[in-house]
Amino acid sequence: MLLTARQAERRLMLLTALRWVPVGVTFGLTVLLPLERGLTLTEVGVLLSVQGFVVLGLELPTGGLADTFGRRPVLVVAGIIGVAATALFVVADGFVWFAAAILLQGVFRALDSGPLEAWFVDAATAAEPDYPLERTLSRAGTVLGLGIAGGALAGGGLVAWAPVPGWSPLVLPFLVALAGAIGSTLATAVLVREPPRRRHRATKPGAAASADRPAAPVAAFRLLRRSPVLRALIAVEVFWAVAMVAFESLTPVRLAEVLGGEDAAGAVFGPASAAAWALFAAGAFVAGRASRRIGVVTTAMVARVLNGLFVVAMGVAAGPIGLLSAYGLAYLTHGAAGPLHNVLLHREADANTRATVLSANSMVAGGVYSVGLLVLLPLAEAAGTGAAVIVAGAFSILGVFCYLPARRAERGGAPA
Repeated sequence: MLLTARQAERRLMLLTALRWVPVGVTFGLTVLLPLERGLTLTEVGVLLSVQGFVVLGLELPTGGLADTFGRRPVLVVAGIIGVAATALFVVADGFVWFAAAILLQGVFRALDSGPLEAWFVDAATAAEPDYPLERTLSRAGTVLGLGIAGGALAGGGLVAWAPVPGWSPLVLPFLVALAGAIGSTLATAVLVREPPRRRHRATKPGAAASADRPAAPVAAFRLLRRSPVLRALIAVEVFWAVAMVAFESLTPVRLAEVLGGEDAAGAVFGPASAAAWALFAAGAFVAGRASRRIGVVTTAMVARVLNGLFVVAMGVAAGPIGLLSAYGLAYLTHGAAGPLHNVLLHREADANTRATVLSANSMVAGGVYSVGLLVLLPLAEAAGTGAAVIVAGAFSILGVFCYLPARRAERGGAPA
């Protein structure tokens, strides 16, 4: 039985919350736990880049799997691998074991990137062809931000509480996140429902399979080749991902420097990141409203420029208050830009290429993020985290020019 658009929206909101609350619980601790167990900052940068390169290699194949075989089986397999990755991270001791956990986490991210949103868009537009995607995807961004904010607040509280003598305060949040990941996987298996994907067969005995519907990655590549708008939108990630290295990976390191230790940074970073993700949620909500007045592309462009400027402000801010204030504003604009960027991607895709297009976008982001880690973390060790953050923010502002083809298309009344 087909879902109504409203039913699909409610399920999207619930599954989004369940997916991202566990991420919030360990937000920032993924960097701090390996440092506490003896790894250097450069080694942590290499570890995180491993995840990015795994995502880079698997994004398109996994997006093709979701477009070909369905969103639900890919999401369930992703959840199982995510649970295994979190469990291994808890017990990892040394570079090799952390690398194995990060590798599994990269496989999970590649499988998980896009299928849930693609499932919702297909379900909603099947029920209502003119369904306003920007409204619901902005709301989903709000739920995502609030979920991570609540999880981060809980994670910081767990670090400060440290109820188990002899345990590192950083371990308990990962155990809580593990339980949450199991619950999210079970809920996905129950709530995501879709019609079976039909296998296209030849119309005559011995004839080749129908060429009317090429394999999903092939169709996505064809779409990418003929759509300058789509190529430019994906190029935005080259710049955006560099800024993300600054406000995701370098902020807890800088905070540990200011406060004098990883445990102190973990306790403070929990509430700080909770506030930042609450601002992310507010940014997504405001962007959904603003896009109705000034257009989706213009709103995304304004958010992109402001995000880069606030990242630069993180680098020049003196003291923890200035750093965390700019950090929160960077997340406000990050939340505003993300859902609208995805709306623009959906405008260029269809049901046969939707997950693959989202995966291509994530593939570029993951690859650039990994390269950014390999460049910015050694730069932070050599010249200070402030200099590395300023470089990242200034570079990311240039990504606004990649929205110009989509702006021309929007003003023309149709996608390219």
